[in-house]
Amino acid sequence: MTEAFVPVALITGAGQGIGRGIALALAEAGFDIVANDIVPGTADKGLAEVRARVEALGRRCLPVIGDIAEPADHRALRDAALAAFGGIDVLVNNAGVAPKVRMDILETTEESYDRLQRINARGPFFLTQLVAQQMIAQVGAGRPYKPVIIFSTSISAAVSSTARAEYCISKASLSMAARVFAHRLAEYDICVFEIRPGIIFTDMTSVVKEKYDRMIADGLLPQARWGTPEDIGTACVGLAKGYFGYSTGQIIEIGGGFGIPRL
Repeated sequence: MTEAFVPVALITGAGQGIGRGIALALAEAGFDIVANDIVPGTADKGLAEVRARVEALGRRCLPVIGDIAEPADHRALRDAALAAFGGIDVLVNNAGVAPKVRMDILETTEESYDRLQRINARGPFFLTQLVAQQMIAQVGAGRPYKPVIIFSTSISAAVSSTARAEYCISKASLSMAARVFAHRLAEYDICVFEIRPGIIFTDMTSVVKEKYDRMIADGLLPQARWGTPEDIGTACVGLAKGYFGYSTGQIIEIGGGFGIPRL
């Protein structure tokens, strides 16, 4: 009897927060995981913890240290995934950073702007270019899984925040990257999606918890709660498993109804 095919998902920024939630959800749904982050973490936090959790779910996990902003690390990440699993069936571009210091748009520095563009937009663009070429080859070779690419952006891709303009601009750039890749890869039946997380509770957002607690209590969201990494992971499972196979290029907001036009 031949061994059943197991699809492989590569998630960047998988050591914590939303990326961790996505990795665990996909593992539970039957995917082997290539988990990338910039640091290895410890037994109770980071890639090491994610690996243990994935393996406890009965799936394989390859942790790969690498900086998403560095093209050489892109190639190392791809090569490690292929050496371990023979292919990449799902790419989730999740890694991203917020400004080190929130500043008014009239005071934003070139250093902060360039840092966010390099990590949040340029890095995922060129990683996707590399992995897309691999996926095209897999389609041509008859690999038994229709590839999927997911870009995790933010509601800030479409909503202005003058205290972190460079973040909004980087996410808007990534949003357009998702659209262009969806357009280009459609001929190979490789679906590309953008998910837009809303107010999700992670280490990144914990520093503004009181602010958003007040805004949620005052009616900011129709579904009046913080989102969780598990909310994002569940959505990624549906996309990765091909449940939206005739919907390439679509944006899925995961934000408790934030984007509903309301009076």
